Amino acid sequence: MPLIGAHVDQDDPLTHARERGAQVAQFFLGDPQGWKGPVIGDRTRDIKDSDVAAYVHAPYVINVATSNNRIRIPSRKLLSSHLAAAAELGAKGLIVHGGHVSAGDDPQKGFDNWRKVFERLEEHQVPVLIENTAGGGNAMARKLESIARLWEALDGFDVGFCLDTCHAWAGGIDLEDAVEKILAITGRIDLIHCNDSRDAAGSGADRHANLGAGQIDTDLILAACRKADAPIVVETPADGQAEDIALLRKAL
Repeated sequence: MPLIGAHVDQDDPLTHARERGAQVAQFFLGDPQGWKGPVIGDRTRDIKDSDVAAYVHAPYVINVATSNNRIRIPSRKLLSSHLAAAAELGAKGLIVHGGHVSAGDDPQKGFDNWRKVFERLEEHQVPVLIENTAGGGNAMARKLESIARLWEALDGFDVGFCLDTCHAWAGGIDLEDAVEKILAITGRIDLIHCNDSRDAAGSGADRHANLGAGQIDTDLILAACRKADAPIVVETPADGQAEDIALLRKAL
């Protein structure tokens, strides 16, 4: 049985996790849309020595792939500071989106920029888990072909992968064999973001739904979770997370 949990508010992640019956808590350490560094609150620290596994999600604004120096350089600094903060909390991983290049840029620039991150990154205790994304024609981790090119660029580095079921569905990846194909590329899936989708397959829309309330066949989601055999985090609407966790625990 994999560990199952939820994305919760950062003000008191341990309490929120226990309210949901969660064995895993994922949370931000600041404004997910802002550039300020991570802040660890007093109640956030409670999770460090608890029986709940912690994962930190990096801010959405981070885009280390871009050729825009005004975004790429601050992104690297923000990623590094979040790695240090995640280590301070004893987190199991830091999740970061794959990012994108601008229209007209050669995608290889983005893959090369990702490699430079790990070439310059100081030794870190917490693994970086790159997450597949739902939309964007210039995304580094939306399509299987792009994920393969990204992993080729990162060959030789210890990089983890976070599979989001909603993002895969919206990004045009067939969930029927997504796990097998991703494992063939990355060799590992470290975390599952187990989300239903409010939108159609291939839509590119990143809008999560509680399990059974969206457009993805729940059996497809459950099959992906079984095959991945990794810790699971639901990033679904908060008022239904306890039910989502109970469903997963019963089914798995």
